[in-house]
Amino acid sequence: MSNPQRPDAWDAGAYDLFADERTRPFYDLLARVGASRPFVVVDLGCGTGSGLLTMAHRWPDAQLIGVDSSIDMLAVAATALHGFPDVTLIHADARTWSPDTAIDVLVSNALLQWIPDHGELVAAMASWLGPDGWLALQVPGNFDAPSHVLLRRLAGSPQWIGQLGGALRGADSVLDAVGYLRILRQTGLSVDAWETTYLHELSGPEPVLRWTSGTALRPVFAVLGDQDAQEFSGQYAELLNSAYPADETGRVLFPFRRIFAVARREENV
Repeated sequence: MSNPQRPDAWDAGAYDLFADERTRPFYDLLARVGASRPFVVVDLGCGTGSGLLTMAHRWPDAQLIGVDSSIDMLAVAATALHGFPDVTLIHADARTWSPDTAIDVLVSNALLQWIPDHGELVAAMASWLGPDGWLALQVPGNFDAPSHVLLRRLAGSPQWIGQLGGALRGADSVLDAVGYLRILRQTGLSVDAWETTYLHELSGPEPVLRWTSGTALRPVFAVLGDQDAQEFSGQYAELLNSAYPADETGRVLFPFRRIFAVARREENV
């Protein structure tokens, strides 16, 4: 079994192990944003800056702002965006940050699932848009998938519940597409919301464990010591190997549901 890292915050290296698979939903999200010449573009939860880099190329005249709570992620983003003078990176918590000017394009990709009861934040994000502003969000919708159900079940077992009780997010961590549509529509925006299930083909040793080590396992690693984290990961790997066996090609098929919403403020004021 691979030796898991134990990050106390975001581990950019672990997150980027499956960079192609993780960034595809962002491209699908951004493709539905019709802004032509935005002035202020914000990536709330910008991570390693890959999304900001894409938007810097698409809108070279825009002022781009990336906000993230992870110093590690922002350091990687600063390197990726070196040479782009119109990009500002801000170390802040998305729950308390707010802009000091109207936003033309606001993107939140794979962030909101980490923020409990984020409906009010989504409504606040809509209020930050200027005339003809665009809001685009994407969250994972796989909390009922075996990867997460087995993780919560193991964390709730007699061996681990004392340390991990309440540490993991449940299936109510995100809304469905209808839920986000209703919130955004109530703010006066026109909304396009949808869901997509990606079928990732993963390879290498214990690929689903390596995938979750960059995301879902973070709260576990933040609580457990190194030895316990190693033992927990070994038990979790056995469960994952049964739930996601390799096929005849040696690859693991890993379905991953994603939830999207793109909204626009259409009034000209």
